[in-house]
Amino acid sequence: MFYLGIDIAKNTHVASLIDEKGKNIFKGFSFSNSIDGGKSLLEIIKKHVEFSDVTVGMEATGHYWLSIYSFLYDYDFHSIHIINPIQTDGWRKGTEIRKRKNDIIDSVLIADLIRYGDFVETSLSNEDLFSLRNICRMRNYLVQSTGDLKRKIICVLDQVFPEYQSIFSNTFGATSKQLLLDFSSPTDFEELSVDFLTETLENLSRKKVGQSTAEKLINSAKNSFGITFSKESFTFQLKLLIEQIKFIEGQIKDCETKIKELMKKINSPITTIPGIGTILGAVILSEFGDINRFDKPSQLVAYASIDATVSQSGEYEGTHNVMSKRGSPYLRKALFQAALVASNSDSVLKAYYQKKRAEGKHHKTCVGAVARKLCNIIYAVLKNDKPYQVPK
Repeated sequence: MFYLGIDIAKNTHVASLIDEKGKNIFKGFSFSNSIDGGKSLLEIIKKHVEFSDVTVGMEATGHYWLSIYSFLYDYDFHSIHIINPIQTDGWRKGTEIRKRKNDIIDSVLIADLIRYGDFVETSLSNEDLFSLRNICRMRNYLVQSTGDLKRKIICVLDQVFPEYQSIFSNTFGATSKQLLLDFSSPTDFEELSVDFLTETLENLSRKKVGQSTAEKLINSAKNSFGITFSKESFTFQLKLLIEQIKFIEGQIKDCETKIKELMKKINSPITTIPGIGTILGAVILSEFGDINRFDKPSQLVAYASIDATVSQSGEYEGTHNVMSKRGSPYLRKALFQAALVASNSDSVLKAYYQKKRAEGKHHKTCVGAVARKLCNIIYAVLKNDKPYQVPK
């Protein structure tokens, strides 16, 4: 067996090939991130070995590895391992006495790491899970984008109509958003009659909001401390921002529809676990990838980077240990959200949370403990491919 290590970059990759004993067959072969570059790599490999005898390893450097991965996969290199750069960095520190780093050395190190097999590859197991991860991350980006837009809208409202936010419990509810699109400044509301605004609100809210809110809006508009200087530019901004939010919220719904379709196709029992619905289940499942990559639950905890750091040397031992936080932030956030719900809804996890609180632990520390417990449950459910059952 031969081991091909590829150091990934944006425009040019570097590859090295070693045999089972670690001897270099070739090293430092540079090729462009293109069809011609991929073909030149195939040619040099073919001069030395058969494709079927080669195991490939590459770092998950941004998104730049995807093209060469797809290219090699199409040429029947099905033994391809995608490694987190943190692992190769750790391997370098363990094998290199001198502090050396360049593309050639890195490609050899990757090949050597693959040869020893002491790694956990990143979560790329099949096309459905990979697609699920892409869409979940896109949804996360869109949700964050709406958060940025909402902060900007609040900033504009504070200047144009600062009293508005006290009238609606949710400034960004459907009724409120549409109202701000139609009437963006206090002057607009002042010109409306109570009856007309009441009818408008009832139609927008399906009669959940009515005359009392209309009266509050008109009275607040008449006595508003909002600016009048350059008012039109602010109301113009407000309308554009709300239109953007409405558009992005539609895209979020489209993402969620696609996520539900993929989850139905994958048919995983992960959503039977307390605190894990379809969306959180999709994030967790796609970020972990194939559960068979992990031999025990503690590896799942470490992969999610919700394990505690350890600082100990000789007789010194650190007392303040924090989470390592070196893995996927999407996964860590999803696990904490699930743990927060589970610590209230599941009897066993709720008791565990309360036990930690009784020990004097901070709320976030207790939720972190529940998240680690949740990893054990996720491991068991996915490994056995059976729905979760509350233990007696």
